[in-house]
Amino acid sequence: MANVKFPRKEVEKFIKLDAKNLDRIMMLGIPVESLTADEIEIQVLPNRPDLLSMHGFLRAVKAFVGKEPGLIKYKFTNSGYKLFVEKSLPKEWPYAVACIVKGLKFDDNKIKEIIDIQEKLGITLCRKRKKGGIGLYPLHKIAFPVRLKGMEPDKIKFQPLEMPQEMNGLQILQRHPTGREYAHLVEGWARFPVFVDNNDKIMSMPPIINSHDLGKIDEKTTDVFIEATGPDFNTLKKAINIIVSALSDMGGKIYSIECIQQDGKRENIPNLTPETMKIDINNVNKLIGLELKEKDLEKLLPRMGYDYSKGKVSVPAYRTDILHEVDIIEDIAIAYGYENFIPEIPKVATIGEENKENLVNSKISDILAGLGFLEISTLHLIKQNEIQKDDKDKIEVLDSKTEYKILRPNLMIPALRIFSENKDNEYPQNIFEIGKVFKVSKSSETGIEELTNLFIASSPGKFTEIKQTLDYLFKMLNKKFEIKEISNKNLIEGRTGAILVNNKEIGFIGEVHPETLSNWGIKMPVALIEISLEDII
Repeated sequence: MANVKFPRKEVEKFIKLDAKNLDRIMMLGIPVESLTADEIEIQVLPNRPDLLSMHGFLRAVKAFVGKEPGLIKYKFTNSGYKLFVEKSLPKEWPYAVACIVKGLKFDDNKIKEIIDIQEKLGITLCRKRKKGGIGLYPLHKIAFPVRLKGMEPDKIKFQPLEMPQEMNGLQILQRHPTGREYAHLVEGWARFPVFVDNNDKIMSMPPIINSHDLGKIDEKTTDVFIEATGPDFNTLKKAINIIVSALSDMGGKIYSIECIQQDGKRENIPNLTPETMKIDINNVNKLIGLELKEKDLEKLLPRMGYDYSKGKVSVPAYRTDILHEVDIIEDIAIAYGYENFIPEIPKVATIGEENKENLVNSKISDILAGLGFLEISTLHLIKQNEIQKDDKDKIEVLDSKTEYKILRPNLMIPALRIFSENKDNEYPQNIFEIGKVFKVSKSSETGIEELTNLFIASSPGKFTEIKQTLDYLFKMLNKKFEIKEISNKNLIEGRTGAILVNNKEIGFIGEVHPETLSNWGIKMPVALIEISLEDII
């Protein structure tokens, strides 16, 4: 979540912030944190990064209150310019997209707004720049075509934003405040990404900092070059769509750039063509418990910024949260008004009793929390590159809209990702998770079996220490177990064992192999346990 503040005077040029409209804003799902004579502060939930700018906020509110309902169709023209993404880039930062917006009239408030949305998108959608970085530049200072290439840090020399002198790449990481803050993103890279224009002038060193000469926007700027770089191509395109939509709402005209990736793939960016999704009115009524007709959807969906006709919904390109029909149905419920739903008492009589599985899970959580372990909750999906390429039993989700495409076969993979993402944080790191894992099953109706596993890990950790945790846990559960030495390609030979209960193997214990740690970029040793709770329960 992110809190953003907008000037009240600017907002009220479009919509009055009286009690009625404040109530409407709240019912739209936008909490109003505070309202003063000078500004309004709202809380933007993670699923709606398009609301991070004032114009994105106004766009949603004006549609919801019926002032400007329906889909906004953004027009864009081909600029004729090109961006080349070179193979010299570090493998960790392989993609770039860019576009142009012209005819802007910047003042202090608009500059602050666009910098705010750039920073907030970097924190939220781009996960503190881990999934991408965003930069804006005054267009008139740039010579095309533009290239994103990799350079050795000591050969990168330019004057970074708000610094009085030229620095090389390493000096920026050591001396510039932003460089120090984000230095961990490029740690261990032999080459850093740099944007270079056709005059061989360095424009920026993403995802760290722009050049002071070519990358600083001021009130005289009317035309801007916008880029997004990083490891997640889809995230970059979403970020660009959100920014250019806001700049277009400010009065700018959008121009696309042909972006040529390392593999030769060409795509004109941005692509603001609305996505068409089908929706079944029977599913709508079943899910939200109403009896809506086609004519109701024709009124409700435009209030959430969509167009609707005969079972097809046009979704704006800046709505990055719409992945499935159910997301649109949620917006229909918001447009209908949660305050208009009539509560009903279920016509059933039952005696409540806590599920035995929940009781066991709660007891395990209490035991491990008492031992100083922190509970985590990770996604059910993992990335394609996080699973063995030769794994014939991997279960891939069809039409996934993100890089997470595989149902996790164990809890070890997402946990190793957690350790990797927190490698520079304080140690020791002791974590556990109770969650679902998935495997192929011919006996199941769906072909997939869901199981509940327990995962426990310590870093830095040793076999002896994690074994003590296992001993204590089973003692508190009044269960007996044995350990039999086994081999596991992800764990160290001789420090790996199968966990047996009543001569049945229910999991494994061991220390993670140094090669596996290296593949994940983990700096400290990790000892872990993974158990199937189905057999325990």
